[in-house]
Amino acid sequence: MAMERLGMRSIHEVFRLGWAEKKSLRQVGKSVGISPSTVHGYFSKAIDAGLTTWGEIMVVDEATLEARLFPPPKVVSGATRSKKHLQPNWEEIHLEMRRPGVTLELLWQEYRKENPEGLGRSQFSEYYRIFKKKLSVVMRQSYPGGKWSFVDYSGKKVPIINPATNEIWWAELFVGVLGASSRTFACATASQELPCWLDCHVQMYEYFGGVSELTVPDNLKSGVNRACRYDPESNRSYQELAEHYRTCIFPTRAYHPRDKAKAEVGVQVAQRWILAVLRNRKFYSLAEVNEAIRNECLEKINNKKMRHLGKSRNELWEIYDKPHLKPLPVCRYEFASWRRATLNIDYHVELDHHYYSAPYQLVREEVWLRATVNTVEIFHKGRRVASHLRSFIPYKATTDSTHMPESHRNHLEWSPSRIIQWAGKTGSQCSLLVQKILESKRHPELGYRSALGVIRLGNKYGNDRLEKACAKAIAIDSPVYRTVQSILKTRADEATEEVPTPLPCTAENVRGSRYYH
Repeated sequence: MAMERLGMRSIHEVFRLGWAEKKSLRQVGKSVGISPSTVHGYFSKAIDAGLTTWGEIMVVDEATLEARLFPPPKVVSGATRSKKHLQPNWEEIHLEMRRPGVTLELLWQEYRKENPEGLGRSQFSEYYRIFKKKLSVVMRQSYPGGKWSFVDYSGKKVPIINPATNEIWWAELFVGVLGASSRTFACATASQELPCWLDCHVQMYEYFGGVSELTVPDNLKSGVNRACRYDPESNRSYQELAEHYRTCIFPTRAYHPRDKAKAEVGVQVAQRWILAVLRNRKFYSLAEVNEAIRNECLEKINNKKMRHLGKSRNELWEIYDKPHLKPLPVCRYEFASWRRATLNIDYHVELDHHYYSAPYQLVREEVWLRATVNTVEIFHKGRRVASHLRSFIPYKATTDSTHMPESHRNHLEWSPSRIIQWAGKTGSQCSLLVQKILESKRHPELGYRSALGVIRLGNKYGNDRLEKACAKAIAIDSPVYRTVQSILKTRADEATEEVPTPLPCTAENVRGSRYYH
């Protein structure tokens, strides 16, 4: 069976999770969206290529890694019970199961060492199974300390009053729960959009004082690109957050409620002990809501003793989760959006109606744009090829002179004269307008995008109408793409200016022309 081929960015993620984060084949496969056997195949290929550690792969760019992993093929030609069977403390046994690496077999061996006449292995397991039945579904599951955190939105919202208009808008409630201790975090957000979703994760990790090995979201659109049962693919911003905090995004399977039972119970707790408690309070900002949630609600939830285990969530967190959580990174995660684009023939790409340059050698190549509030970075095959300060001025270009070729007129098959000649096939007015566009730019190449846009309007509106629209744009001294497009959209090119003929005057009281002589 042929091995599933991934994009090289995803293959990097396979090795990071497997070798840096020590995840199992199944965990890596589920996070990336491939089968465990395919994960094993990638590891085998890397070892065959002489790559045996994450450190070696991390410094290799995507093109080099692909060449090493996929080189071109070589051409070759019961016992019965008694009172002596002492019963262990099943609450302690259940809590010990939350320690990383602890198994029921190990706990039984320790129990028999202290109680040689005690329960046998099968009886020990049976009594433990009976004890677990008395617990809630969530408490039955033994999550190792520091390994799991579950995240979701509650579905119920928080009303907030706009002080200027007295209108009510509804804030979302994010909930996060640690697996071993059930320590709960919650915060209100303006929406479920990606920036809010990721910021909640940052706040949650900081509240927990560390990062779990696995972060389990539901198949929320903000966090997961496709809600697919067998192929939950994390989006690039979410993956970048995972890399920053050294966690693994492990989405739940659709129609498997037990995968997210911990989150659902956390949501239920938040609805009962946050939303219900605050239902009669009036809030005028998100900051007010979050202050009340953290100071008045979360402390009560996490300090309250749980009935079956006799300990609070904070106590369990101190014992089981806190010692095993990964430390927080030195710097906070800064949200960045990612977008795929193709470098235009003017060696610029567009983001929010502004244009950013990249090396001209990459014209027509696919690149990735990473945008933060302050910067825009351009990546090609995993390597950063350009970085700019972000600009929000529409229809302007930010150009790095080092990205320009030595000769603008000869570096591509396209040249200003060829574009003007192509426009001439539409008509002389179109050719003249394109010439004026190119002459208005510091470098003609920066006008290619607009010039080609004008020429392509002929495909939609016809060359005859385009020629008339160009003539009209030149006449009003506005030879730009948007003017031509507007003329065609409003059909102004079809309007004819006629001199109105005066109507004959028949009124008796109007003075004739002799009156003015």
